[in-house]
Amino acid sequence: MNGLIEWSALGQVVVAGLLIGAGIPALFALGLRLVAGTSETPEAPERSSGTPRETKGPVVIARPSPARLVGALLCFGTVVGAVGAGLVFLAAGGHS
Repeated sequence: MNGLIEWSALGQVVVAGLLIGAGIPALFALGLRLVAGTSETPEAPERSSGTPRETKGPVVIARPSPARLVGALLCFGTVVGAVGAGLVFLAAGGHS
């Protein structure tokens, strides 16, 4: 122990916090992005002042490709696995 702070333990906590606290939500967001379909954005219709916006037909959402679906399932599976592992870790007493 160096002084009052154990620097190696602090570094481990920071790395674990970044991986769990930012990595798991980022992986979930990536899975949502993969499921969302194509990255093309439709052009916004021009708005005239004072009149409601008119649509010309139904909104069509493209189905993502099979590769994107597999990637999304891998992302979601990893997130569910991490949450399950965390619950098992906590239920076991919170220590290894």
